[in-house]
Amino acid sequence: MKKYYPAIFVTGAMFILLGAAIMITRWTYAPYIYSAGALMVAAVQFADGYKGNDVTMKRLRKQQIFGAILLLLTGMFMFTTQHNEWIICLTIAAILELYSAYRMSYLEKNGK
Repeated sequence: MKKYYPAIFVTGAMFILLGAAIMITRWTYAPYIYSAGALMVAAVQFADGYKGNDVTMKRLRKQQIFGAILLLLTGMFMFTTQHNEWIICLTIAAILELYSAYRMSYLEKNGK
């Protein structure tokens, strides 16, 4: 199953991007597309864990999980709010996901 994680993650990321871009136009199905993508990305991140003992990597992993939860919360905001409040939640989720991904990659590359 782990060999399918990258494909599921990339497909989910494309759905997130497509759903968020189309949501600006207020298309009815945009939240559904976004939410399906967020669910795929979050499922992969929840399933793929860190088994090591490095405190920094554990902290970054928790930030990554929190970012995935915020991605799911953004989908809920797309359905429930009247304006563009979901953009704030999506921005925070994107910052957490990007920071933790780059930092984890750097730590793994340098052998820490």
